[in-house]
Amino acid sequence: MRSFINAPFFFNTSMIIVLSMMAMTMAAEARPSWIKGSIEKIEKEVISSHGDAQSERLVRGMSQVADFWRDEDGGPEVFEAFVLDNFAMDEETLAGMFSRFESILEKINGSIHGMSIEMRRQADLDLGPILPMDRVFAGYDPGAHIADDLFANKLAFVALLNFPVTSLDERLTEGTKWTREQWAMARLAQRFSRRVPAHVNQTLSEAGAASDEYIADYNIWMHHLLNDRGERLFPEGLRLLSHWNLRDELKANYADNEIGLEKQKMIFRVMERIVDQTIPEIVVNNPHVDWNPFTNEVATAAVNDSGEEAIIGMKVTADREPDTRYEILLGCFRASRLLDEYSPSAPTLIARRFDEGREIREEDVEKMLIKVCSSPLVKKIAAIIKKRVGRDLEPFDIWYNGFRSTGKYSEAELDRIVREKYPDPAAYKKDIPRFLSLLGFDENKIDDISANILVEAARGSGHASGGEMRYQPARLRTRVGKNGMDYKGFNIATHELGHNVEQTITMNYIDHTLLNGVPNTAFTEAFAFVFQVNDLMLLGLNPDRDAKSEAMHVLNDFWSTYEIGGVSLVDMRIWRWMYDNPEATAAQLREAVLDISKDVWNLYYAPVFGMKDVYLLGIYSHIIHSFLYIPDYAIGHMIAFQVKEQMKKAGNIGSEFERMSLAGNIAPDLWMINADGTPVGPDALLHATEEALKDLK
Repeated sequence: MRSFINAPFFFNTSMIIVLSMMAMTMAAEARPSWIKGSIEKIEKEVISSHGDAQSERLVRGMSQVADFWRDEDGGPEVFEAFVLDNFAMDEETLAGMFSRFESILEKINGSIHGMSIEMRRQADLDLGPILPMDRVFAGYDPGAHIADDLFANKLAFVALLNFPVTSLDERLTEGTKWTREQWAMARLAQRFSRRVPAHVNQTLSEAGAASDEYIADYNIWMHHLLNDRGERLFPEGLRLLSHWNLRDELKANYADNEIGLEKQKMIFRVMERIVDQTIPEIVVNNPHVDWNPFTNEVATAAVNDSGEEAIIGMKVTADREPDTRYEILLGCFRASRLLDEYSPSAPTLIARRFDEGREIREEDVEKMLIKVCSSPLVKKIAAIIKKRVGRDLEPFDIWYNGFRSTGKYSEAELDRIVREKYPDPAAYKKDIPRFLSLLGFDENKIDDISANILVEAARGSGHASGGEMRYQPARLRTRVGKNGMDYKGFNIATHELGHNVEQTITMNYIDHTLLNGVPNTAFTEAFAFVFQVNDLMLLGLNPDRDAKSEAMHVLNDFWSTYEIGGVSLVDMRIWRWMYDNPEATAAQLREAVLDISKDVWNLYYAPVFGMKDVYLLGIYSHIIHSFLYIPDYAIGHMIAFQVKEQMKKAGNIGSEFERMSLAGNIAPDLWMINADGTPVGPDALLHATEEALKDLK
C-alpha cells in the first residue's frame, strides 16, 4: 500500500539540487600545467631508448592519462615514474596486461552485481511488504566507489595509458578493420573514459531505486472502477500495473464483443488521468475505494475483493496526485546532470545514451523513427484496422493487436491454460529446456543454458537481469499471481527469457568477456521480441502460419513499431526540454510533457486517427524511470524484424540466435552486417510491409 498509508520513499531531492548547483559552478579541472612538459620529456626518453615504434601509442596513452590526472594523483616525478613503469613497450607485455584486466574486471563486475541483486531482492521480488531498511538497501550501490578506487590506486590510469579511448566516429569508421581483441581493448578503455566521484554514482543509484519503487507499486484495482451507471466492468481481484498491465488488458478486450470497447475507453481515461495527474492520489494501489475515472468521483469501497482489512479512519478525498510522477522524473534528470561535468566526451545523458550507449547518433535514430511514423503505409494499415473493428479508430487503437492471431483461444482460455501449466515460477523454470528445444537451440547446450536461468516472481511487471561473470545466474522476473501465472505473465516471461538466453550465451560462450552482451539494449530487445512472438507455439498451441497469417504478422510488427516510435520521440523531446529548462518545477514539467505528447500525436497520429491533442503517448512508465530507454524498443523492433527475417531464411531460430549473439558488443551496424548483411534501419520492415499489404489484397 502506498500514498495514504506510508509516505512514498523519495531520494533526497534537495541534496541532488545542491550537488547539481555545485557541479554547474565547478569548471572541469584542467590538466596540471606541468604535464605537457613531462609528456614531451618521456616521449624523447622512450624514443631514444626503444626507438619510435611505440611512440604514437605512447603519446596517445599519456594524453589520455593527462585528461584525468589531478593534483592529488601526484606531481611531475610521480607522473613520469608511473608512465615509465606501466607502459607496455612490447606486444607480449601488452597482451598480458589485457588478459589480466579482462579477468579481474569480470570478477569485480560479477561480485558487485551479486551484491546488488541481493540488496534489491525485497524491492524487486514479490516477497511481502517493503520495510524502510529495504529501501536503503535497494538504493545503495556497492560499486559506487570502485571507479574512485581504481583511479586512486592508478589501475585506471594503467588502462588509459595502454589502451585507446576511441570516439564514436573511430568505432564506426575504423571498427570494421579491427580484430576481436582490438574491439575488446577498445571496450576496456571505454570503462575508464570518465572519472566519476562516488557520491555521483550513489546519487544516481538512489534516484533509480526511488523511481523503480514508485513505478513498481503503481497499481490500479480494476474491480473498483465504476462507470456512470455505477457498474463494475472488471473481475474481482484484478490489480493492474501502469502502464504495462493496463495496456495489456486493453489489448485483451478486443476479443470481448459485448463490453470490450467500454472497458477499453475506461482504461484509456485512467491512463489520461495518470499522465495529466488528475488521478486521485488515494486510488493508487488502494482496494478500499471505488472510483469513477470519467467523473473523478471517489467513495469508500462498497465491496472488498482484496482480502485486506479496510484502513481505519481513512479519509476519502478526490485530491489529485500532487505531480509525484513528474517530481520522480525530475529527480532522475537532476541525478543524471551530476554526471555531465565528469563526461567531457558526452556531456549530457542524451549524448551518453546515443553516442556511448547505443553508438547510433541521435539524429540518425530520430530519422529512423520519423521514417516509420510518417510512412504512407500507416494510413493503409489504419484503414484495415478500422474495417476489422467496425468503427472509427480510437486513440488506444495504437495498441491494436488483432493482426497477431491467438487462433481459437480467447484471453480467458489462454489464462486457464497458462495457470494450469505454470502455477508457480518453478513450473516455468522446469519448462525452459523444452522451450529452447522447440526453438531449435543446440541440444548439447540446452541444459547448460537452462540451468543458468533462475525464475522468480516479480513485484513489478517483470524484467531480466543477466550475470556479470561467467556462470553467474541470469534472473527472469515476471508477475505470478496467487492462482498462478496468467497469459500476460507468460507473454512477459517469454520476452524476458529471450533476454536471459542472450545474456547467458554472450557471457558464457563469448571469446572475450569484455565483449559480452550486444551492441546496445535495442539488440537484446530484438532477441526478446523473437522469443515473445513465438509464445503461443511454446504453449503448444501452434496457430496457423500460412501466407495470410505471415502477412498479418508483418503488419503487427509495423504497427507496433509505429506505436513505440511515437513514444520514443516523446521520450527524446522530454529530455531535450529538461536540459533546456534545468530549473523547471514538477508542474512545469507536467505541462511540457502534455504539450510534447500532443505535438507528436498531432504530427504523426492525428492525421490517421482523426483526433487532435491526445496525450496518450505520455503514459509509458519507462518515460518516468528508465532514463531515456524507450528508443531502444523502437530500434529493437526494427532490429528484431531484420533478425527474424534472417532466422526465417536460415530455417532455424536457435542456431542463428547463437551465431548472432556471439558477435558480442561491437558497433551496431557492424553487428547487423555480420548478422544479415545490412546496417540497422527500418527499410527491411517498410519493404516487407508493402509486400504484406499486396499479399492481403
